[in-house]
Amino acid sequence: QVQLAESGGGLVQAGGSLRLSCAASGRTFDKYYTMGWFRQTPGKDREFVAAISWSGDNAYYADSVKGRFTISRDKANNTIYLQMNSLKPEDTAVYYCNSGPRRGTIPNTYWGQGTQVTVSS
Repeated sequence: QVQLAESGGGLVQAGGSLRLSCAASGRTFDKYYTMGWFRQTPGKDREFVAAISWSGDNAYYADSVKGRFTISRDKANNTIYLQMNSLKPEDTAVYYCNSGPRRGTIPNTYWGQGTQVTVSS
């Protein structure tokens, strides 16, 4: 199995910053897996935010977060980070870590439990 453990969510004012972390573990986790983030608000579908290849050489972003969010990867510890700057109230959502063999922005097999991000205006 694969476990994805998120941390770093919280409450922040508009214009502020947060950093999310996601640590992957488990016997079947493959270090070559893509890792990324999706987010969801009540009544809406889960949407892609950012993803990064196993090497860290390729990163993908939703248009709504380009220039404000940065995804990075610590290969040695199977951990990814999402640095979120210039946060807006519309970034408020539950953020889910995602991982698996598919590349790019496509949802992958494994999901974390989610971490709440709330941006106040």
